[in-house]
Amino acid sequence: MQIAIPLFDRLTALDGIGPYEVLQRLPGATVTFVGTRVGEVRTENGFLGLIVDTHVADLPDPDVIVIPGGIGSRTAVEDEELLDWVRTAHEGTRYTTSVCTGSFVLGAAGLLDGLTATTHWSVLDDLAAYGAVPTMARVVEHLDQRIITAAGVSSGIDMALRLSELLVDDIAAKAMQLMIEYDPQPPFDAGHLDRAGDDVVERVIQYAADKE
Repeated sequence: MQIAIPLFDRLTALDGIGPYEVLQRLPGATVTFVGTRVGEVRTENGFLGLIVDTHVADLPDPDVIVIPGGIGSRTAVEDEELLDWVRTAHEGTRYTTSVCTGSFVLGAAGLLDGLTATTHWSVLDDLAAYGAVPTMARVVEHLDQRIITAAGVSSGIDMALRLSELLVDDIAAKAMQLMIEYDPQPPFDAGHLDRAGDDVVERVIQYAADKE
């Protein structure tokens, strides 16, 4: 089972690494980090480097695609080589998926036309520009179209666990959950826009602007 995670400059690390930590543990799975330029890319703040090992042209037929998001997705949606690969590879995938603004890349490739989809709450409405119907949900599935989108950052882990169930079975998914000890018990209940409060939202906007 070949799983491809495209990387690009200024991605959000956990968007890709969260699903990686789940999916790379599935029996028979091989995860390959692909891109339109082989070598190092840097995450949003430039602090972390990740390596593109394989050019997209050298992995034309993955079983699963997981597209991360991040500030760099604004450039990725204009990378025609990447978009062409997503369109063509999707024809043969078992599932084509995204985390956060990775859904913008799916949309730019024409895969979300008329479909409900999700992304990070702060840019949810922007999904409409890519033909999707923005939906505030943690994971949105269209199994007939083999497309799954996840909301912001940590939701990619939830999506990867669901993928594990679809690719193998529910026991495998539960085993992945236990293996990574995914039992969230955060000290605050501010992980959803509806519960965060205006002061928290204002701080998020402030911190995000500082990273632009």
